Amino acid sequence: MRTETITKVNHLTEDLFTFTTTRSPSMRFESGQFTMIGLEVDGKPVMRPYSIVSATYDDFLEFLSIKVPNGTLTKHLRNVIPGTTLLMGDKATGTLMIDNLKPGRNLYLLATGTGIAPFISLARDTAVYDKFEKVVIVHGCRYANELAYRGYLQLDIRNDPLVGDRIQDQLFYYPTVTREPFRNMGRITEILRNRTLTTKCGLPPIDHAKDRAMICGNMDLTLALRDIVREMGFTEGSSHDPGEYVTEKSFIG
Repeated sequence: MRTETITKVNHLTEDLFTFTTTRSPSMRFESGQFTMIGLEVDGKPVMRPYSIVSATYDDFLEFLSIKVPNGTLTKHLRNVIPGTTLLMGDKATGTLMIDNLKPGRNLYLLATGTGIAPFISLARDTAVYDKFEKVVIVHGCRYANELAYRGYLQLDIRNDPLVGDRIQDQLFYYPTVTREPFRNMGRITEILRNRTLTTKCGLPPIDHAKDRAMICGNMDLTLALRDIVREMGFTEGSSHDPGEYVTEKSFIG
């Protein structure tokens, strides 16, 4: 276990915030992975898995978190400030890596809530655009203000020195909400089943023989999305046997 120092905290809503830390030279990870982070509480480490938002080439680490009032870790983490010491695991791991997928046409990154975190890292990885023709990021939340990184995905990523020139032709961003009027509305499960997603993006129907998917977020919806892609004929991939979709089973609390 190592320690890092929190350098910046940004409270997006009453229930959602991001924080940035230093990055030790020995901290290596692949786009889409998570690591264990935590705080010392009453003399004992309290650790939970968090997906890494930052790109593999950033000199800092960024994370996205919800604020769970009674969460074992988040009830303390929500109060951190710059200068706070953060505990961190010695390595990163996870299943949301492109090497766990077979080569394909379009890559669908399906996220709910804080599940968008690993997909920000993947969206900044040149290897993703080399491997797939189109990258479609779908982010489902209850309200528009919960769509973390919406501004970044709509505009700022175009200035990324490594992938910015590829965004216009290859990246599609589809935010959708369920509890207030918004330009895109509906649960991700609905827009996949009724083909609203591909129709609005001007893409061909999803085909398991050509397309690939990653799923991350709320556990119940993750399982529902998994069932949908399985019904479409997708098979799950792993590091030993690449497939047509992968899910991330870690969660925070």
